Amino acid sequence: MSHIRSRDIETMSPEQREETLEELREELLQLRAQLALGGSVSNSGAYKQTRRSIARMLTRIKQKQE
Repeated sequence: MSHIRSRDIETMSPEQREETLEELREELLQLRAQLALGGSVSNSGAYKQTRRSIARMLTRIKQKQE
């Protein structure tokens, strides 16, 4: 689930956005732990994609609040 497009975020309900954000944060935590233990991530771009997806999600949440 590391990559979520902006179009997908727009179609989500606020509850779905919050759930997806939590899932992305958990995934990022797992990727960080995997890197910290000296292992290589199975998908080398997953860390970057997950961070960007979280940023997209937070941006959309903030825009909807205003």
